[in-house]
Amino acid sequence: MKVTAEKNKQIATMTFASVYPHYVTKVEKKGRTKQELHQVIQWLTGYDEKSLQALIHNKASFETFFQKATLHPNAHLIKGVICGYRIEDIDDEFEIYRQVRYLDKLVDELAKGRKMEKILRTV
Repeated sequence: MKVTAEKNKQIATMTFASVYPHYVTKVEKKGRTKQELHQVIQWLTGYDEKSLQALIHNKASFETFFQKATLHPNAHLIKGVICGYRIEDIDDEFEIYRQVRYLDKLVDELAKGRKMEKILRTV
């Protein structure tokens, strides 16, 4: 599937706070913890607990969320299909969309029971 400018804008304007509870539910339903979720988010974005809570409280859009983030240098190693989109095939012009899909993929891997070392691309 190809990302459109409309889809990119739609995702960019969504608030992280609106999606975050779904991430928590997804990982906890599969026996993982909120702490592990935060570890994954911190690895990808550099946000500590306090920064993450501030972004949630302020209802930051995904665009703001990723503009303020310091993406991990190994984020480009996140590959695969998520929501019908192959992450590595998402055009550079849709950077926010690709970054959101990076996060979605990491949350998916966590929920599926993948080892943390593999999720964080340290192995």
